[in-house]
Amino acid sequence: MTGYYDRHDGASADDAEQPATEHGMSRRQLIRHAGWFGGAVVLTVASGEVISHIADSREPDSMTAAGATAAANSSLRFVQVSDSHIGFHGPANTDVVGSFTEAINQVNSLGFRPDFVMHSGDLTHLSTAGQFDQVKQMLTGMQTDRVFTVPGEHDSIGDAGRAYRKTFGMGTLGDGWYSFDTHGVHFIALVNTLSLEKLGHLGNDQIDFVRKDIAGLSSDTPIVVFSHIPLFAMYPKWGWSTDDALKVIALLRRFSSVTCLNGHVHQLFTKTDGNITFHSATTTAYPLPKPGRAPAPTPQVVPARQLKDALGIRTVGYRQGDRELAIKDQRLA
Repeated sequence: MTGYYDRHDGASADDAEQPATEHGMSRRQLIRHAGWFGGAVVLTVASGEVISHIADSREPDSMTAAGATAAANSSLRFVQVSDSHIGFHGPANTDVVGSFTEAINQVNSLGFRPDFVMHSGDLTHLSTAGQFDQVKQMLTGMQTDRVFTVPGEHDSIGDAGRAYRKTFGMGTLGDGWYSFDTHGVHFIALVNTLSLEKLGHLGNDQIDFVRKDIAGLSSDTPIVVFSHIPLFAMYPKWGWSTDDALKVIALLRRFSSVTCLNGHVHQLFTKTDGNITFHSATTTAYPLPKPGRAPAPTPQVVPARQLKDALGIRTVGYRQGDRELAIKDQRLA
């Protein structure tokens, strides 16, 4: 386990290619959500029904009553941030340090102290020692008990992830994967960015790790999986998929509730496949185009006043034994 310190319009399923076919959230299947430009999306599961609400993140009371209750009373609350790209220089965002600092300040202004923060990859842009040191120092400003990370492809340029593991990989296995338990939820952090050709790749060693890691778990144990590249076929043409993810998905099919959270695509996107829900997160750096809406997934330049609408953080609240779970995606604007 590693833990070193104590919008852009979300693409719809119609915009992307469809896929071929961790220990303590409740037995309820985790929620699905859709992203709207410039809005926070609050979702609550109550009696098996998914309730979604478009909320303006500038209005602190804009959550639904059920979602607000879940967030206020949950025994587990954590935050996901992603794709800070510290070291990036370009017109899409001339101050990624500034925007990541704003994201950290937003986390610290949530009104509660998250149990942990997960950074789902591309902490740096060029994986230099200086960039890793800078983002590590910035993450110490998060008001949380623990910070976890998984690497992105930008965190392993030219060295197969060695600099990343030196800075963030203490206590991890293999190329940096690990699992941990809290509040009855089992969390698995995977690395699918090191053996890249076209798509993300896990490899047999990591798949064996997952098989052994979950072997003793009851099928009603809620699972949360973190990775950088999506574990579903969001848009393989751009490499937005993992070529051997179905082997892990097959291992997770026996669990009643599985949620996979990823970064990489710099936008909100959700896919539900049976008992498994996939949520892609937005970025704190710069937007990427919707799948197929541009020749390549290159940084998109938007008017300066609109940039923060494309950037944001995600909070997740859950109370053990309850039937409600709330996810909220907030923009930086």
